[in-house]
Amino acid sequence: MTVHDLAGTYSIKGSNQEESDKFSYHGTLILSVDENARIIAQWIIGDHLQNGTGFYKDRILVLNFNYEGDDHNIYKGVAVYRCLSKNVLDGFWSEKHGNPLYLGSEYCVRIENPIFLN
Repeated sequence: MTVHDLAGTYSIKGSNQEESDKFSYHGTLILSVDENARIIAQWIIGDHLQNGTGFYKDRILVLNFNYEGDDHNIYKGVAVYRCLSKNVLDGFWSEKHGNPLYLGSEYCVRIENPIFLN
């Protein structure tokens, strides 16, 4: 599998940095590859957007992300995914200001023919 195999749109289910094993959000993850073979990521969770960049090696995808919170502060973190196949990513993440006792989690499945509705 190469970095270019990961480009595409994924449906995501995730949990926040808290003491629950249940999914607390769902959304979409869009991955593309730039001219330097780096990954460009955008998460869409409800009306919330997060952006990230990262790299891929040996079936591991690492993404540094950031977003603007409702309080207008910028929040940053890192997400790490084990690429089970080019269609399935299983990961965990942490934010700088999240609860340090827990990791967030995310499970991503490729959407073969994404259709976006306005």
